[in-house]
Amino acid sequence: MSLDSIDFTPWIGRSVEETDIITPRLLDEYRVTFDPHLAKLPGQEVPLGFHWCLSPFLAPAGDLGPDGHPAKGGFLPPVPLPRRMWAGGHVDFLAPLRSGDHVRRRSTIASIDFKQGRSGALCFVGVQHEYFTDRGLAISEQHNIVYREAPSPAAKSLEPSLPMAKAEPVRGESHESWLIEPTTTLLFRYSAITFNGHRIHYDQPYATTVEGYAGLVVHGPMQATLMLNLAASQRPAPPRHFSYRGLAPLVAGRAFDVRAVFDGEKADCLTQVPGGPINMQGEVKW
Repeated sequence: MSLDSIDFTPWIGRSVEETDIITPRLLDEYRVTFDPHLAKLPGQEVPLGFHWCLSPFLAPAGDLGPDGHPAKGGFLPPVPLPRRMWAGGHVDFLAPLRSGDHVRRRSTIASIDFKQGRSGALCFVGVQHEYFTDRGLAISEQHNIVYREAPSPAAKSLEPSLPMAKAEPVRGESHESWLIEPTTTLLFRYSAITFNGHRIHYDQPYATTVEGYAGLVVHGPMQATLMLNLAASQRPAPPRHFSYRGLAPLVAGRAFDVRAVFDGEKADCLTQVPGGPINMQGEVKW
């Protein structure tokens, strides 16, 4: 099936709603997964990045694709490209989430765009998420997913890079950093609390022989969570906006740096294995 043979127009504007409850158990699981790398927030606000644990798309085992994700063609369009990754996103924090909140998430397909990259055909799917509590809209997020072609036999077991924009220069007045060890236990725990079945994060034979990575892949939202919390840990007020984009897959096996460089009311953030390419880059604003 070629990209030209499918009309994806009916998927634009398609919307679904899911509900969830912020339970003490899920909060505790999140905290022990990331401890001590979470910013302290005022009052009863839940930690930053926690919203990515809420309202996962649930599917019975028989409705999963070979990669462990729910099969395409339901809410997400049936893009005939097998490899899926987080490409990036923009998050606006409008009001806090608190323990015990009943959260309603409305998700809408906002865009479907095709491009030709260095590694072949690409499809970018933009999903708009809105998180509501009884107090109103709390978080508005534009989440971008990229679908890619399967690796050629010659490219398997080599670490592919996302053919996206180059990293931007990072400059500022001060900086902070964390060194993170991406153990298999850390990856498994994050997959569990987000109900993420993507096999590249826990099934090494699949990740290397089928999708062509050099090892298990560190989750995009995990990297985004660490960047966001590092920046927020250095300011008294919680941030209002966070944008991020993936530049190259981060493969587990070596410790990686999370860095934040501050310039007034914003911070430029990145993740990077020392001596390697920048894997994810972001910007936090207050």
